[in-house]
Amino acid sequence: MIYDNRAEVRKVLIITLVLNLFVMGLKAFVGYSTGSLSLLADALHSVTDSANNILGLIASRLSSPHPDREHPYGHNKFEAVGALGISAFLGIACFEILQGAVEKIIKGGEPVKISAPELWLLLIVLGVNIFVTFYERAVGRRVGSPILIADATHTMSDVWVTIGVIGGLIGIWWLDFQWLDVALAFPVALLVFWSGWSVLKENLPWLVDQMAIAPEAIHAIAVSVPGVINCHDIASRGLLGRQVFIEMHLIVDAPDVETAHHITEKVESRLEERFNPVRVLIHVEPPAYKSEQITFESEAN
Repeated sequence: MIYDNRAEVRKVLIITLVLNLFVMGLKAFVGYSTGSLSLLADALHSVTDSANNILGLIASRLSSPHPDREHPYGHNKFEAVGALGISAFLGIACFEILQGAVEKIIKGGEPVKISAPELWLLLIVLGVNIFVTFYERAVGRRVGSPILIADATHTMSDVWVTIGVIGGLIGIWWLDFQWLDVALAFPVALLVFWSGWSVLKENLPWLVDQMAIAPEAIHAIAVSVPGVINCHDIASRGLLGRQVFIEMHLIVDAPDVETAHHITEKVESRLEERFNPVRVLIHVEPPAYKSEQITFESEAN
């Protein structure tokens, strides 16, 4: 079974793109008017939010699950590639933030000047970021979209960054602690780096075809079907809940090809019920075939 969630993913990305552009504009406006390095760094972080939405729209358009001649397994990995692109953007933002903070420490700069109305604008920005985070994450989990979940993770880091920056600016506005602006730039960079690492860690296994389902779980379902003697050389890849591919050799107790075909269809049906959406490829073995190995040997063996 093929599951195509691209229309809903594109709708969410367009909505969040508009909101992220609004957030970026407000941060940049307040950042330039106050001369705050931490806020300008936060605005740079928001630039990556908008770039990620655009990247996600491109990746979503390319990531059709429907196979064709050149891509017989579909194009789902384009979406994972898009998520890795988000990691790259986060790495660039981290470097820019650290570079700006170090330069201000060495060369100095103009003092930050902030007013109460500008702080209220930043609270509006924070509210929009929180809405985008929970909206994207909820839809991403519901439709099984790595790009939406990855972008929500990125935006969540933006929420924490904005909270820290607002706290620092309140300190500057109320107590004139100018050092807070530079000091906050460093934890901002660490949060950005951690977000990028989380996105990379979640999507790399899909790109390198890491096992999606434990072979023992697949084996238990297959042998529960009447007529199945055993199954071996079980392999799976993909993303559970998004699209999984399963391959196996099935030993069946069948006197003819038609009976063997019916047995394999029942196995496929039960696997689809448990791991949908999934595409299953089964190689049928005769009853006399013997194998105790349900999966592939490890490299250590």
